[in-house]
Amino acid sequence: MTTAPIRLGTRRSALAMAQSSQVARALERVSGRSVELVQIVSEGDASRASLSQLGGTGVFATRLRDALRADECDLLVHSLKDLPTADAPGLLLAATPERADARDVVLTRDGTALADLAPGATVGTGSPRRIAQVRGENPGVEVRDLRGNVDSRMRRVRDGELDAIVLAAAGLSRLGAEIDLVAEPRDLAAWPAAAGQGSLAVETRADADAELLETLRALDDPRTRFAVIVERAILAGVEAGCHAPVGVHAVIDDDELRVRAAVYGAQPGDEVVVDRAEPLAQEYIRPQGSGKGADAASRVAHERASGIGALVAGLLLDRGAAELISPSTAS
Repeated sequence: MTTAPIRLGTRRSALAMAQSSQVARALERVSGRSVELVQIVSEGDASRASLSQLGGTGVFATRLRDALRADECDLLVHSLKDLPTADAPGLLLAATPERADARDVVLTRDGTALADLAPGATVGTGSPRRIAQVRGENPGVEVRDLRGNVDSRMRRVRDGELDAIVLAAAGLSRLGAEIDLVAEPRDLAAWPAAAGQGSLAVETRADADAELLETLRALDDPRTRFAVIVERAILAGVEAGCHAPVGVHAVIDDDELRVRAAVYGAQPGDEVVVDRAEPLAQEYIRPQGSGKGADAASRVAHERASGIGALVAGLLLDRGAAELISPSTAS
């Protein structure tokens, strides 16, 4: 049995370090080995340009994946919503731990609801999806680009530079941030989030040793994995990048999967929405154990989830979704 420390590669931002530390502690419990955090600087961390200018899809993942392939670390922890939907050659998504709160929250100084903000009020977000959702709920507000860490973003509201900002609930929770602003959680049924939002992805090399792969399997939550495969298959099916104006959320309730997917256009009200419910056999979302049988069951579950996602993507396209996605957001 290997006793050497496991090297976990992570971005150096406070949020990345917090969620990587969370996975590291869980990994230490199941493996009995120590876990060292290896900080890696990505282009997205070094640049202050907007995500759309940086290219959006995968801007935080590329450098980390290069480090993993170069054996600078043994595994990576990503925010799943930031990962491109295409497979990364030579790498494997080995685990998706149980999902946190997938909702967005709107933060304001005084608790004014987004819909009630006065014309000309300023709302900060750098996400094309959130921009479209904000304008759809309140066409009179002005949207400002938003970068920086969570504290600096909230400071802009406290200082009066912005009237509101939109953030992911999971990030606030993982940071344990002290929030002196008023949070308005968004209902996922009306405001679907990014594909994979609230989920973490543990990635390693496809040729990693069997002991590490087996250890990582213990961190996997089958229900989370199934739901996010559906969401990412929808994103891939409409040929949209992870920063395109697409909201999607899949949730499993007993033996049924419910999906809501929306593609947004440039003008308020320009959107294509699909709601879908699919029966779901329990074997798809049951822990698979280990061995060849477990691998086969995992492949079957992956195919079922991918098929549902492709079906929903096809419905979106049939209803005109492609016309709402610009070339710059589909790359």
